[in-house]
Amino acid sequence: MSADQVVEAARPPATTRPVTGRLWRGLESYALLGLLVVVVLFFSFYGPTADVYPTWGNFRAVVGNQSVLAIVALAALVPLVCNEFDLSVGAIAGISSVYCATALSHGQPIVVAMGIGILLGVAVGSINAVIITRFGVNAVVTTFGMATLLAGVNQAKTGGLAVVSGIPASVSAFGSESTLGLPRVAFVMLAVALLVAYLLGHTPFGRYTYAVGSNPLAARLVGLRPDRTLGWTFVVSGTLAGVAGVVQVARAGGADPHVGEGFTLPALAAAFLSAAAIRPGRFNVGGLLVAIFFLAALNGGLNLAGVANYVSNFVNGGALIVGVGITVFLGRRSGA
Repeated sequence: MSADQVVEAARPPATTRPVTGRLWRGLESYALLGLLVVVVLFFSFYGPTADVYPTWGNFRAVVGNQSVLAIVALAALVPLVCNEFDLSVGAIAGISSVYCATALSHGQPIVVAMGIGILLGVAVGSINAVIITRFGVNAVVTTFGMATLLAGVNQAKTGGLAVVSGIPASVSAFGSESTLGLPRVAFVMLAVALLVAYLLGHTPFGRYTYAVGSNPLAARLVGLRPDRTLGWTFVVSGTLAGVAGVVQVARAGGADPHVGEGFTLPALAAAFLSAAAIRPGRFNVGGLLVAIFFLAALNGGLNLAGVANYVSNFVNGGALIVGVGITVFLGRRSGA
């Protein structure tokens, strides 16, 4: 029995669905995308936002601003496929950006500074993996503790001040300029999304990850090593978060030691909501991108309408709760 068979065994038996069943499945798959369209249309015609919201400039800004967050969310998605949380993804992106920016400000070549940021993400992800799989510490406790530790390291490294001096103009230009009408960082986001989609959907690692997430005991019985697979998901997560930190330096023209704190909640919300779109009941890259831009479209419209900034916390927190609820509901229904 292979890993593919484990995943298939965890699914309900195939039955001939009536037309109404197929329609309902289609509604499940594209409901969030439909809500995204509704939100965009509403704010495009709503009086206080109609002049700015539907403009190409606003679209470019939203895509550019969400690109780093999308990469952080992709980092959170990989362990989530194994039903484990990585609460350190934002902190890893933050420390990666700080050390990358610091290296640039000290005259290090761009490639070297990028390597420092990404390798730092690999190292932290590997430490998380060892603590969780070798020492048996709960993933939530481990990654939350790691996030707190990294916040302290950032504070000690920067004294709480942003790193902005000495950043090469070419780095800032990459983060702020556009190609073919889209921000350049958006192409990095798309490349990472395609890579993660391929990794999860078309490689043995992806099949093993979904198998472990579906039924760890069955995966073990067919010869897989769930702990090893789970460990690698945290390494991949740390690596992607490190990439996000490097991209953040380009986007912001420097590094804010507190930037990572604002990434974790919306990233997890989008990762959970991914199970409510495109492939309901299954965490997936397409659903994650829809969720990212749904939340961005909603928060952006509310901001332009003059709503207080703290409302975005309500939106992101509510989205996380709704995402978890939908995931549990769809999981129970598919297993019924």
